[in-house]
Amino acid sequence: MRILHIITRLILGGAQQNTVMSCAAQSKAGHEVTLAYGPIYGPEGSLLDEARASGAELVEVPELVRAVHPWKDWRCCAALRRLIREIEPDVVHTHSSKAGILGRAAAWKERVPAVVHTVHGLPFHDRQPRIVHALYVRLERWAARRCHHLIAITPEMVDAFEAERIRPPGGFTVIPSGVDLSRFEIARPGRDGPPVIANLARLDPLKGHDDLLDIFPRLAERFPGITMLFIGDGWRRAHLEARIRDMSLTGRVKLLGLVPHDEVAQVLAGVDVKVLPSYQEGQSRTLIEALMCGCGIVAYDVGGIPSVCIDGVTGKLTPVGNAQALADAIVWMLEHPRERERLVQAGQAHVRDRFDVRKMTDQIEALYRRLLQDSTKR
Repeated sequence: MRILHIITRLILGGAQQNTVMSCAAQSKAGHEVTLAYGPIYGPEGSLLDEARASGAELVEVPELVRAVHPWKDWRCCAALRRLIREIEPDVVHTHSSKAGILGRAAAWKERVPAVVHTVHGLPFHDRQPRIVHALYVRLERWAARRCHHLIAITPEMVDAFEAERIRPPGGFTVIPSGVDLSRFEIARPGRDGPPVIANLARLDPLKGHDDLLDIFPRLAERFPGITMLFIGDGWRRAHLEARIRDMSLTGRVKLLGLVPHDEVAQVLAGVDVKVLPSYQEGQSRTLIEALMCGCGIVAYDVGGIPSVCIDGVTGKLTPVGNAQALADAIVWMLEHPRERERLVQAGQAHVRDRFDVRKMTDQIEALYRRLLQDSTKR
């Protein structure tokens, strides 16, 4: 097969890791794979080196930018149509909202036999202004009619799209976002010191770092010597640094910045509880990684997080924005190490069963083949 993947930016994120891992598996299987992407910028980190090592041919599309820009968007769609005519793919697989809208439009115009889009995260959410929310819903409805199938990484995403009457002609398939679990199966050192909690996420307003700062004083009162780590980088770094200084928490709350992906496991091995108070989330690969490293997990009950963090089974879920409940869940995890270990072990069994990258890539290839077979009947 000739396969073209299109994604907006190759920053360090779950959608990007999913896409690059798909490219690597498909290249290894003998397919001709091309990955088109927009300019990489910002402090979140880049997956360009991993993409280069995937075996896919890389094509940067300068006009593919995240912000709405009518002139650049029109030129981007034209550039993608030219690329599609040049490589004549059997499958165009789009990822992320902007690339998904423009890529599907271009592929549909060029009559690509199989046009697929993966919903890695909801482009619309409750914290958006109403007019922005409505615009994204309309655009997703429009784009859904210009592809043959949608992949959702969690059932909750299917429900959210169905609630907004966003339905592709060929329907949805739920394929969880896979993780190379072997990279995170490491031995944890014995720990007797003060507890350590961490949020592994880019520094973004929707990732809940401010919520953790809000509750940290009560955690510090309960657990003298507790340390909190923010692992990742982003546009919100200066804001968080200022808050940490103003709250006199320098040395207690540490911003580690970007940690190379092959070193994340070593950092998580020293963490007791990984907390993700995110206000919008697709599935959360970082919760999977944390479980495999032996961390207890606590998260807001939002998006696809419950597919990984099952309350009382693999971790603790709390209502979105409820600071008291978030603090209580973290306290419980730290005060009940044996019960926490039981949850971790159940979580590890759960993610091995559902989230191995090989299962994801096998399901995607099977879907491609079915769609291509169906295309001969159209």
